[in-house]
Amino acid sequence: MHAWLCENPVGVDALTWKELPTPAPKAGEVLIEIKAASLNFPDLLIVQNKYQMKPPLPFVPGSEYAGVVQAVGEGVTHLKVGQNVACLSGTGGFGTHTIAPAALCMPLPPGFSHVDAAAFIMIYATSHHALVDRAQLKAGETVLVLGAAGGVGTAAIQIAKVMGARVIAAASTDEKCALCKTLGADATINYTTENLRDALKALTDGKGPDVIYDPVGGDFAEPAFRGIAWRGRYLVVGFAAGPIPSLPLNLALLKGASIVGVFWGEFGRREPKANAAMMMELAQWYAQGKIKPEIDRAMPMSELKAAFAHMGSRGVMGKLVMVNS
Repeated sequence: MHAWLCENPVGVDALTWKELPTPAPKAGEVLIEIKAASLNFPDLLIVQNKYQMKPPLPFVPGSEYAGVVQAVGEGVTHLKVGQNVACLSGTGGFGTHTIAPAALCMPLPPGFSHVDAAAFIMIYATSHHALVDRAQLKAGETVLVLGAAGGVGTAAIQIAKVMGARVIAAASTDEKCALCKTLGADATINYTTENLRDALKALTDGKGPDVIYDPVGGDFAEPAFRGIAWRGRYLVVGFAAGPIPSLPLNLALLKGASIVGVFWGEFGRREPKANAAMMMELAQWYAQGKIKPEIDRAMPMSELKAAFAHMGSRGVMGKLVMVNS
């Protein structure tokens, strides 16, 4: 097997493509031939030693991938050789093969492409947990999605529409706003050229959005929160902009609003049955054509460094996926 190896977590440039012995799965594990792996923001942080999870060195990055089961370890009964699966295990995806915990593998129904599957679990699970479980989103409510053209943003638009909500998508370019419209957004805000708070007022007749989905943080968090509706729910999803904002808590008091933390990974660990039911529902929605990952582009696995550079340029719309031919 071959894989991108991180021996010194000082950044993407230090990754090397190496031939490694193909491992055999132990009890509870499976060997997967990787067909596709997606790039997520944590994949960049982990090779820079900036992520909360710090795997022992050396390691193969790539948190999310899809492929074919090649061998199963002792005690694995729900997966078999030749089965198509998707997995989000935190590491191992940027290579030709990997060992994965069988419990983290999602069996793929017929017709679920490897490219879509590699870009599916993290963004849809995060957005479903945020909007359905944490925000208790109801049909007819208005959702503001910040960073709406990114991976989790595009998933949030689609899930909010499935739930019967009105969606306002905020993004940094007209091109990204246009993409959000094709995914179902009812209105868009280009927060590079428009005043976010003024635009929100105009689009909601002064009421504000009932739910704000924020995977970005940074400078737009406070103006967005100032515009939230009475009894609104502000979803803290992530900080892709870098800075972690400090929100004045008096705003929560004045609006009767909730600041709600969203940590899907911990939800999956603490509430595995609820998480499994959620993933089943998401797979059904995909099969019904209600949701589908927006793929910015698929690139050969050998071009991983170029893919990271493209992700760093903030030009990605949807998800980047690396493929093994």
